[in-house]
Amino acid sequence: MKCGKKDLLLYAVTDRSWLNGATLYEQVEKALKGGATFIQLREKQLDEDSFLEEAKQIQKLCAKYHVPFVINDNVEIAAKINADGVHVGQSDRKARDVRMQLGEDKIIGVSAQTVEQALLAEEQGADYLGVGAVFPTGSKKDATEVSRETLKEICHAVKIPVIAIGGINKHNVMELTGSGICGVAVISAIFAQPDIKKATEDLKEKTKVMVNL
Repeated sequence: MKCGKKDLLLYAVTDRSWLNGATLYEQVEKALKGGATFIQLREKQLDEDSFLEEAKQIQKLCAKYHVPFVINDNVEIAAKINADGVHVGQSDRKARDVRMQLGEDKIIGVSAQTVEQALLAEEQGADYLGVGAVFPTGSKKDATEVSRETLKEICHAVKIPVIAIGGINKHNVMELTGSGICGVAVISAIFAQPDIKKATEDLKEKTKVMVNL
């Protein structure tokens, strides 16, 4: 499965921080019902066996909603369950190595903070870029902020789709208008909200306006 620009409109990244008694499966389903167009499973704390089981469950759920499903960082688990792809950061494996392991038909996303990183990722076979943090964020303690100017420069420099990530919510998403991105990736703007489905619907509508859909 390859992803088009429309698949990247509202990209939801999971986080166990706000489960409050619910399961991650239930929360992801609410986001999908609200119109999330892409799901990334991000797990930093789970052991491999638990991660594998969870990945299989969320994969089935995404297939039911016909939404691309990728794994954050863990290329081995992505390969094991035949996920749609993987998203890697600058400190993880290079896109070219990941492509060789997963094959040509898989989606590979790469995080980038500079034009140089963006061009290298594109050259190595990335399908899309996640650029940020575009606003201050609490989800990633080590996130470097990327200026609006750099975001625009990256969008103009590459031919592959670019999504913005980092501190984006329904109150500031319109500030990204005209940057050249095709969508946004969010964590807390969906999963930390009391009504996940409604939060997803509201953010999706604003994001559509922002990218001029």
